[in-house]
Amino acid sequence: METLTYLPFWNKLTKMQQEALTASAREFTYQKGSLLHNGSLDCVGLFLVKQGQLRVFTISEEGKELTLYRLFERDICLLSASCIIRGLQFDVMVSAEEDTKVLHIPTAVYQKLMEESIIVANYTNELMASHFSEVMWLMDQIMNKKLDTRIAAFLMEESDLRGETKLLLTHEQIANHLGSVREVVTRMLKHFQNDGLLKLGRGSIELLDVERLNKLASDSLR
Repeated sequence: METLTYLPFWNKLTKMQQEALTASAREFTYQKGSLLHNGSLDCVGLFLVKQGQLRVFTISEEGKELTLYRLFERDICLLSASCIIRGLQFDVMVSAEEDTKVLHIPTAVYQKLMEESIIVANYTNELMASHFSEVMWLMDQIMNKKLDTRIAAFLMEESDLRGETKLLLTHEQIANHLGSVREVVTRMLKHFQNDGLLKLGRGSIELLDVERLNKLASDSLR
């Protein structure tokens, strides 16, 4: 299965290990909005993104969502199999942000690989450390940066990702990404509109002054 060769450690595996992975991996297609993983008790295995985009997020006790990070083509979703790392459990969700094709690797198969190969184990630890780094960066943003800079940064990142300045986004979606509430986001977006930074439409936001938005977002861009 060609997609498996995306794995950084593929060429370091034995032929038997490669065959075991190939035999167990399954390709799935998820429609936009579908939930792939639902909390720490749902240790479904690893997802290797073949095409599309995944969102890893958490939900507070008050029901507010917060995007931790996103995964794109060739990225690996590890937290959907966090039970493979002893004592490590994350109550996070994984959903498809657009129609997405993934290669699913069962938990037991990957755990056996980790036990057999120090290369796979080290890669897994490095990947987890990378995710931790992203989450810690996010916590710093929430604690130390103003919401206006975070919203501006989110809009700039969305624009870069989609390659256009008219974004089909609702205020609720932005709030869910940033761990805020819709009313606060709406108030801030209207302030941006009054300043001539953007134009609000029904379910859309058109960026008008990208240069000023980018300057406002500078402290919160990755």
